[in-house]
Amino acid sequence: MHEEILERVSAVNVGLSTFADAVMAQGACVADVDWRPPAGGDLTTVRALERLWGVHADSVEGANQEVVRRIEAAQPCAVSVRPAREVLPILSDRVLLHSGTAIEWERVCDPQRRALIAACLFEEWARSRSEAERLLAAGEIALAPGNEHGHVGPMTGVCSPSMPVWVVEDEASGTRACSTFNEGPGRTLWFGVGDDESIERLRFFRDELGRLMARLLAREGPIDVFSLAAQGLHMGDELHMRSQATGSLLIRKLVPGFAALGGERAARFVAGNHHFFLTLTMAAAKCASLAAAGVPGSSIVNLITRNGTDVALQVAGLPGRWFAAPAAPVQDALLRDGFEAADAARDIGDSAVIECIGLGGMAVAAAPAVAAFFGGGAADAVARTELMSEITVSRSQRFTIPALDFAGTPLGIDARLAAELGTTPQITTGVLHASSGAGQIGAGVAHQPVEPFRAAVIALAEALDAGRSG
Repeated sequence: MHEEILERVSAVNVGLSTFADAVMAQGACVADVDWRPPAGGDLTTVRALERLWGVHADSVEGANQEVVRRIEAAQPCAVSVRPAREVLPILSDRVLLHSGTAIEWERVCDPQRRALIAACLFEEWARSRSEAERLLAAGEIALAPGNEHGHVGPMTGVCSPSMPVWVVEDEASGTRACSTFNEGPGRTLWFGVGDDESIERLRFFRDELGRLMARLLAREGPIDVFSLAAQGLHMGDELHMRSQATGSLLIRKLVPGFAALGGERAARFVAGNHHFFLTLTMAAAKCASLAAAGVPGSSIVNLITRNGTDVALQVAGLPGRWFAAPAAPVQDALLRDGFEAADAARDIGDSAVIECIGLGGMAVAAAPAVAAFFGGGAADAVARTELMSEITVSRSQRFTIPALDFAGTPLGIDARLAAELGTTPQITTGVLHASSGAGQIGAGVAHQPVEPFRAAVIALAEALDAGRSG
């Protein structure tokens, strides 16, 4: 009888798999449950989560629904191209914008430092790189984070007064955001190169491309950025690392204007730059992010930014308040021959705002080609998008993925879920060299650290507690 009972024994194992392995080794049936302590067992975060899922749950849920509604309602359009100084008041003086949050010159990473120095030379504020570095170190040329002034920039994210910028507006919410033209591949500021070739490209933007694009938009009318992006998702883009198809749709819209106005060099540049649509997506996403901000009680992350030193985020319920941690490495990366992980700079750029509106890493299932950069295939790309659905509150009605039977992309990154599960947003991005000025050396996926999400959860719970007791 005793042996018969033992033969029927089956077990449910919760937690460490080593216990399940031991039982299975003896021939018993085991159901293994992958359970982990919420928030990694951090008691302060757990208590905050208890309040956000408990006494404040209705308030948070209602606020999150409103944030999703605002993001989905946004219809940002590129309405003009202007010199940055004309639309970004902060640039009326000797100021440079950069990606990420505010940072002291001593802490600026090497790629961003090289780009800032090159921008000084482009503006003719210095006659040499050594003079530019001295002026920056002394604070005679000021630095400011673009996100605080209506600008978002990819990678190093540098913007100076003379650079032409896309001006993107969402009429319904009244929000506006700007972004520089994408410089394309090769030796460029956004990749942290900053040599004479990169500066010459900026002069081409200022003297020729910017002026022509302004005339094209005036002739052809506003560009509905999200409409093109939604089409691009159905053509193999995820709109962060890959936007080739969407860029082609943009070119199709602009072709009549190019035919009428000329500008062969500009047309060839736009046609040959497979990242040209990227900064349009960023500025449009920033508009939607601004529209979503300021909904009391919302736990949805509406901004993420990195500068190669720090990463920081905001939640819609606590507008203007950053929660920061050291920037992550780009963990799942494919590097070019001759480079290794030690050569790579940390995650950098304002472009993670794209993930905050349901594109990029949220939509990687739409772009199987991107899976090659993290060593996977189409099924892996689908799995990664489905993983992101575990930390979001909704699915987009606008951005859909054919490979998922046209299900919407995961939308509304919930800081509560990220903090509780330890699963954080995956950002599809490039990899820069950390120190040599070689520029881009690869691409991949950066998984954001969990600490800012936990800090945001704690702060949100405290704010709601104060409101309740008041």
